[in-house]
Amino acid sequence: MPADQRRAKGWVGQLIEACLGATAGSRSVPDFEQIGVELKTIPIGANGLPTETTYICTTDLIDARKMGWHGSRVRKKLNRVLWLPVQATRDMPMAERRVGSALIWSPSPTEYSALQADWDELTQMISMGQVELITAAIGKLLQIRPKGANAQSRTWGVDENGHRFKTLARGYYLRTQFTTKLLQQHFAIPKGS
Repeated sequence: MPADQRRAKGWVGQLIEACLGATAGSRSVPDFEQIGVELKTIPIGANGLPTETTYICTTDLIDARKMGWHGSRVRKKLNRVLWLPVQATRDMPMAERRVGSALIWSPSPTEYSALQADWDELTQMISMGQVELITAAIGKLLQIRPKGANAQSRTWGVDENGHRFKTLARGYYLRTQFTTKLLQQHFAIPKGS
């Protein structure tokens, strides 16, 4: 067990996946493929609120629009989610952290529409060769940010002229405002926290 998560990002999620028998590995399908459920851990601070954004999946920077929203990795991953809050205060040793009550969730029609709208906006920018213009400020529920161990994690993207170029690998993330609201709706967390 790592002493802390600074050099072991995602370790807790991987441990829980292994304990629960997740089968997807690194493939772009839900963690529990046979029942169509994705596992997402949410690091929780002392106030009971998320401490960081939630990683969903990598971003396809070449064929982003090919599958459309209904065939997208994001929709497949967020169609049905098993949320597990995990204590994540920096001063708490990894071995002492606890896992909270599980929540099975699917997006409401309003959440589904908002997720799709964000995905459409971000995917439009990617398909127009504007990947370098995407910032974490774009999107209400979803955002795209660099994904990888460091700045050396590169992948192929397409520029505005349709030429391939190497760029930072990126991933889709859910904003903490969204996961905070989710936790407040389903758990006894005061709205003013």
